[in-house]
Amino acid sequence: MTDLDARLLTAHDSGDMATLVDLYRTAAQCADSEDARAFYLTHAHVFALELGHADTGALRAALIKMGREAPL
Repeated sequence: MTDLDARLLTAHDSGDMATLVDLYRTAAQCADSEDARAFYLTHAHVFALELGHADTGALRAALIKMGREAPL
């Protein structure tokens, strides 16, 4: 995940929230544990919320399915 880490750092440095949503979602897909997957999905969700990203609901639904977020 070295390339992905570098791309995440670059997106953070430039404040590119749309790219951060995508990269954190990709990191979640590559994660080797449920905790790591939840960590990355949570970050993707937070940046999606800040941006008003179209995938905000889907990211939240994934976290709910994992038991990491509670439905309203």
